[in-house]
Amino acid sequence: MLKTAYKHAVAAIIVTVKIDEFIPLIKQTFCESDDLKCRELTVAGVRCAFAYIDGGTDKLLLEQNIIMPLRNAERFEPPYLDALTQTVVYSEDITPVPLSNCAGPVAEGDVAFIIEDDETAYVFSLRKPEKRSVTEPPTSSVLKGPREGFIEELKTNLSILRRRIKTPDLAVRFFQVGRYSTTSVAVLHMHGIADDKIVSEICDKISRIDIDGVIDSAYVTSFIQSKKNSFFLQAGTTEKPDVAEAKLLEGRIVILVDGSPIAVTLPYLVFEDVQDGYDYYSGDWRASMIRIFRVMGALLTIFLPGAYIALQTYHFQLLPLKFLMTLMAATTGIPFPPAIEMLVVLILFEILNQASLRMPRYLGISLSVVGAIVLGDTAVKSGLISSPSVLVIALSAIGIFCVPDQVGTLSILRLLFLCISAVTGFVGMIILAIVIVAYLSSLENFGAPYLAPYAPRINPDLQDGILKSGTSTIERRPYSIPNVNRTRMKKNPKR
Repeated sequence: MLKTAYKHAVAAIIVTVKIDEFIPLIKQTFCESDDLKCRELTVAGVRCAFAYIDGGTDKLLLEQNIIMPLRNAERFEPPYLDALTQTVVYSEDITPVPLSNCAGPVAEGDVAFIIEDDETAYVFSLRKPEKRSVTEPPTSSVLKGPREGFIEELKTNLSILRRRIKTPDLAVRFFQVGRYSTTSVAVLHMHGIADDKIVSEICDKISRIDIDGVIDSAYVTSFIQSKKNSFFLQAGTTEKPDVAEAKLLEGRIVILVDGSPIAVTLPYLVFEDVQDGYDYYSGDWRASMIRIFRVMGALLTIFLPGAYIALQTYHFQLLPLKFLMTLMAATTGIPFPPAIEMLVVLILFEILNQASLRMPRYLGISLSVVGAIVLGDTAVKSGLISSPSVLVIALSAIGIFCVPDQVGTLSILRLLFLCISAVTGFVGMIILAIVIVAYLSSLENFGAPYLAPYAPRINPDLQDGILKSGTSTIERRPYSIPNVNRTRMKKNPKR
């Protein structure tokens, strides 16, 4: 079954063996696009032609390794595949395709070679896509450790992982997804470690994706997640090859999408986002302390605004007298109820955050300064909002970036707890927290409990949970992740 962007147009090409008939038809298939180049060539008295997309083909290799040897060929007779193999300088396999199907490879950036009186097109892969250099990802900078990151070119990303994992057990499966984009998707796993059932399930879901185009790995994630309407993350993401390598060695599956620097890792556990690649390049005690701070930052983000509203509205008797007097002095004269005031401040901070992200870098810094200092200070001095509200939202905004991959989820949870606390106080917050924890405990992600290793409690995996043990002491792969080989390293001999 042909899965290319030009399936509907290729059918219009009549199976022809005449160069003069074929070239107008393939130009018509590509809507007379100016970047489609058709170059005629005579090889030992036989009329031939090349068809390719200008800008996506390495013209130097085409000229030196393909065209020049064919020009100098003294004989060019059937079978043409053997003649081409013996004549041209080409390291990969020459792919013969039916003449009526050659528009697909050309659209993907390959070169189609057509011969007069032959119903087969011969495809050369001479792609030369523009790509940026391998640099440190802007979202995952580290003080110590590898600094290279994935880029938007799939083959480069695969070569980085192959260079890190030098074993034939690293298995790669390719898929073409998208009726028009025909985006290459690679599914990677370690043979002998990853669970084949999980690999087959993920591959089956990807193969059944039917969409017009795939722009980023997020498109693929939305199709393979089990809970379609949940706002909780169901797939891990990383731009760091060392993190992807570690996930593969644990038995996880990594998905790479051509055109995206974001690798998707499955199965996913929520506590993965508390961990960071830098934790494994620093001391164990330091890593454990930082992970605790990240958890505290996430909890601060979720509960602090709601707790502030509940204390100010329903449970002010729980506050110390001096603190209560200070709070009353700061909020006297504010025209809005505490819940409305907090909601206004939260919306203001979200608008400023989104505006600063979408402005050019230097203008974004200026906008942040103006919004946070000028507008915030003016609003407080004018008596529209109170300074404690600004402080609470500022602390919540800082805490949310302790776990950057969970920014979207934490923002929604913060709003939910703020609204429920405005209506029912601490009672509603406690009930909502119990409901969310119960819901998360019931989730599974490709056979992995979502809250593992804490719910259910898996004692061996606690060595690399919120608290981290030394790498030399973790002898088993995670029991939270389905895999077929638990042994990570041999036990240290007793001395």
